[in-house]
Amino acid sequence: MIADKIKLLRERNEWTQTELAKKLGITRSGVNAWEMGISIPSTQYIVELSLLFNVSADFLLGIKNTASVPVDGLTDKEIVSIMEIIACYKENKMK
Repeated sequence: MIADKIKLLRERNEWTQTELAKKLGITRSGVNAWEMGISIPSTQYIVELSLLFNVSADFLLGIKNTASVPVDGLTDKEIVSIMEIIACYKENKMK
């Protein structure tokens, strides 16, 4: 559900609802309404949220459960390590 994903991503960035609202140019109560499932973001804000959180709009909307991880500045070895961690989590979920 988009409400849960917005809240999770906001909290992972250690932002308050007010901080996220300021970044988007909306009110805190608007963010709260999204997170409570009272309303949903417009297309414009879905795009802005996806850019801000570095995830796809599909991920936010629950269409496809994928996310992007920026690897700028990481070595090839560090990137491979991250990919191995993801594979380990996937493997554990299948058990």
